[in-house]
Amino acid sequence: MITKATLLKCSIEQFTQFGSKHVTLDDLANELGISKKTIYSFFKNKEDLVTSSLETIINEYKEDIDRIIISNGNDPVLSVMLIYQRGFQYLKYFKPSFIFGIEKYYPKANKLYKDFIEELANSIVLDLLKKGKALGDIKKDIDVELVVKIYFFRIDNMVFKKDNLFETYSEEALFKHLVIYNLKGIIASNYSNSYFE
Repeated sequence: MITKATLLKCSIEQFTQFGSKHVTLDDLANELGISKKTIYSFFKNKEDLVTSSLETIINEYKEDIDRIIISNGNDPVLSVMLIYQRGFQYLKYFKPSFIFGIEKYYPKANKLYKDFIEELANSIVLDLLKKGKALGDIKKDIDVELVVKIYFFRIDNMVFKKDNLFETYSEEALFKHLVIYNLKGIIASNYSNSYFE
C-alpha cells in the first residue's frame, strides 16, 4: 500500500526534474505502480498535489534555515551565507520549468512560493543583516534593506533567467558571485569568517 509520503516524494522528484506541467497524474501513477484513483484518495486534484509537494520542499528548507540560525546565532552574516548555500543546493536540482510551471499554471502553489521568497528575503535575511549591522559586522553606512532588495530578493529569478545558470556554472561559482562577493562589499573591516579568507 502506498503512503502519502511516498507519493509526495515521487511527485517532488518528478516535478522538480521535468516541470510540474509536464508530469501528469498518469505519469506519477505509472511510476509508482498505482492507479490514478489512489492519487485522488490523497489529493483533490493536481494543483493540490503540486502545492503540497512545494510545501514539503519549503518546510524542509525552513527547518534547515532554523538549524543554521540556531547553530550560528552569534554570526548573522555567516547565517545568511549558509542559508543561501543550502538554498542553492535545493535550486540546482530544479529545472527552470518547475518554477515557471508553478507561476503559470498553479496559482495556489505560486502564492505559497512567492510568500516564502518574500519571507526569506524581507524577514529572515533582512533581520539577520540588521543584527549583523547592530553587532558592527556590517559597515555603518550600508542600507541593509536596499542590499536585500538588490542582491537577495528573488535570487532564484537571477539563476533561472533565460538559461539555467546551474547548467553553465558550478554551484560554488554561483554562490561566490551571488552571495559571498556581495556580502564582502558590505562587511566591516573587523569582520571575517572562513568564506572571506
